[in-house]
Amino acid sequence: MSTLPLSKRSITVLGAIAGVVAAMVALGVAELIAGSSRSWRSPVIDVGDRVIDNVPPFVKDFAIETFGTNDKPALLVGIGVTLLVYAAVIGALSFRRRIEIGLIGIGLFGLIGAAAAMTNRAGGSFDDALPAVVGSMAGAMALWMIHRVARPLWEDVVELDQGENSDLESPTDPARATRRELLVRSGGLIAVLALVGTGAGAVGRTIRSRFSAAESRMNVVLPSARNAAAAVPSGVSVGIDGVAPFVTPNRDFYRIDTALTVPQVPTDGYELRVTGMVDRELSLTFDDLLRRNVVEHDITLTCVSNTIGGELIGNARWLGVRLDEILAEAGIRPGANQVVGRSVDGYTCGFPIEAATDGRNALVAFGMNGEPLPLEHGFPVRLIVPGLYGYISATKWLTEIELTTFEDFQQYWVPRGYADRAPIKLMSRIDSVDGLGALRRNADGVAAIGGVAWAQTRGISGVEVQVDDGPWTACEMGDALNDDTWRQWAYRWTPTATGRASIRCRAIDGSGVIQTDERSEPLPDGASGHHQIVVFVE
Repeated sequence: MSTLPLSKRSITVLGAIAGVVAAMVALGVAELIAGSSRSWRSPVIDVGDRVIDNVPPFVKDFAIETFGTNDKPALLVGIGVTLLVYAAVIGALSFRRRIEIGLIGIGLFGLIGAAAAMTNRAGGSFDDALPAVVGSMAGAMALWMIHRVARPLWEDVVELDQGENSDLESPTDPARATRRELLVRSGGLIAVLALVGTGAGAVGRTIRSRFSAAESRMNVVLPSARNAAAAVPSGVSVGIDGVAPFVTPNRDFYRIDTALTVPQVPTDGYELRVTGMVDRELSLTFDDLLRRNVVEHDITLTCVSNTIGGELIGNARWLGVRLDEILAEAGIRPGANQVVGRSVDGYTCGFPIEAATDGRNALVAFGMNGEPLPLEHGFPVRLIVPGLYGYISATKWLTEIELTTFEDFQQYWVPRGYADRAPIKLMSRIDSVDGLGALRRNADGVAAIGGVAWAQTRGISGVEVQVDDGPWTACEMGDALNDDTWRQWAYRWTPTATGRASIRCRAIDGSGVIQTDERSEPLPDGASGHHQIVVFVE
């Protein structure tokens, strides 16, 4: 039995593995360093945030349409795969050519992570770059160590594809034994470093958990609203299976935002500042908010990325204080025409001041469906503004409200192609049966479909359905709770035949305006058009 010298292919594979392990060490150490401070984060998260900030809007819409509320995990997986491929390539090049290639490559990774940390939305500093810098140094050291141990394995490489294997030494040759020993040693070092990388990352995530706001949320005792909202009456439901429940459970409420990791903001030390074009700036603690005039309202929220028939919409009972009362206390200076909400992570929303002062139920909210805001939905405080898409109004993890002008400030999405004013469009949706699904009749031959319609602040007066090219027919309507929530509808009819049928719906708002059939995409100010599906009547 003979032992062959390492081939160039083997060296390439070994280098690729070394590069991946070096990346694991770099990320693990960076995670460990980041876990020691509330303000530091993993370079992967910082880079991901910069990707979100800089991709064209159509990429964001594609990601949301394709992955829905899993768009953030999909981005992180994409970054991880890209990083692994990059690490494997620079590792292979450093082993096949020069180790300096790998060291420079890891250094470049560190520079990208450091730049991403220092340019975060909330305003970064040199300190924020420390996890990326230390992590890349550890990764470079790991690659150098593997290279130093493994290099003797290929100093006398024989080109196997040239057939130079006729006079190979026996397995007992001392030189061959040394090579096998070094191979074992390099494999052992690689395994140890891989464990170091994964272990450091695990420890970093564990110690970072002490910054979680979960315990703070558990300790919150919500006050009762001075005029508590009445229980939702059963008449809001039309009794059709598959129609979205009138009140969306917190666990099912859609989440679309730019935060790759949920910001952890405990109530202890929380401060909400009211600044800008006001007579007097305010600084309110969480307890200050709880002691104010607390109100409760049912309000439906809609994401601008919601496509025709989409599910990025939900209805909840919100608890908080009125935004107009807070602004009145601060005093609104003449000329102010925009309200800007700032999140703890630097994200901004901006909407016309009329939406905060025209009497609608705009809230600084801290409760959702009878419990403190869930962490992923903005705990401890967020903005809720009926009638406006979330991207211009629904600031989560709210830390500042600034009064300014549209001329002086553009909120986060405006430079990225979205409109600076975006009232929610009149829309309706079929829920009870999917496109190309089976529509079954009951024993009496009656088929039933149902869905929801919405036009926040204007209300829904009715919904109509058209089957194939027939007439538009009025639907049965669930009770309207208020003008700020969606409304359920149902259509029951007796099909004259089985087979394929095309069904579309349209809503009518409280002023008698009929939903347009003109189709538009979410960019720049929300989708429009009739929801239409094809079903098979059985």
